[in-house]
Amino acid sequence: MDTLSRDSNNSGSILPLVGVIAGGLALVLSIVALVKLSTIQKTVAAQGDEVAKIATIEAEVRSSAAKSEADIKGIRTGIQGALDQVGAEIGTINGKITKIEESLKARAAGPAGKAAGVATGTVDANGNYGVAPGDTISKIAKKFATKADHILAENPGLDPAKLRVGQKIKIPKK
Repeated sequence: MDTLSRDSNNSGSILPLVGVIAGGLALVLSIVALVKLSTIQKTVAAQGDEVAKIATIEAEVRSSAAKSEADIKGIRTGIQGALDQVGAEIGTINGKITKIEESLKARAAGPAGKAAGVATGTVDANGNYGVAPGDTISKIAKKFATKADHILAENPGLDPAKLRVGQKIKIPKK
């Protein structure tokens, strides 16, 4: 055999072997790739389920937020209504207090708007004392260095439990 045929016979036997090895490697790589692809598909499918759960949770959160906003608006409206009622009631009470104060001033002024003659906490020239706020028979007696019994004797019919501011009582002379 000549050298050329020998060379072609030797090289011809290696190439098919390299081709078979390359084909085997390609087959192994494709099997590994298919296994990895299957694993990735399963992971993607599981992630798809999780994404669907997240979407459901997001819808629930939005619904709860809308309900909360409506509840807060209702509470705010209720509180405002209650405050409006309280304000109206305070206005009514203030009006009644003003009427009571005017009535008390009119009583203190006496008939036809004239002054009663004795200011509270003072004695006039006739010995009449105008009862001041917080006065009791005992306090008045102490103030004028007399006894409560003497004041009661000087003012028949006087009920010590029913003293009124501005009421005239006679102070006994010493």
